Amino acid sequence: MTLIRRWLNNFPVNNVNLAKWMCKLIPNSCPFEYDLKLWGDAIIHIPPLCKLNPFYEEFMQLRWRALSYLADECGFDIASFM
Repeated sequence: MTLIRRWLNNFPVNNVNLAKWMCKLIPNSCPFEYDLKLWGDAIIHIPPLCKLNPFYEEFMQLRWRALSYLADECGFDIASFM
């Protein structure tokens, strides 16, 4: 496991402001997936390219830990981050 992966997997989420910032910064779905439309008809589908990021899984796990911290420890409604 690389040093960056280990650091991301062990990053502590124990601050409300940091957890909110992480949830806003890391998108819940890949922002690059879209359909190219011509006159309302989809002619090309661009698949999500996030899985090409070597740290994609680590970022998703970090976002999940931040959401869990906000919901379980702080009692926040996390619906706005979904």
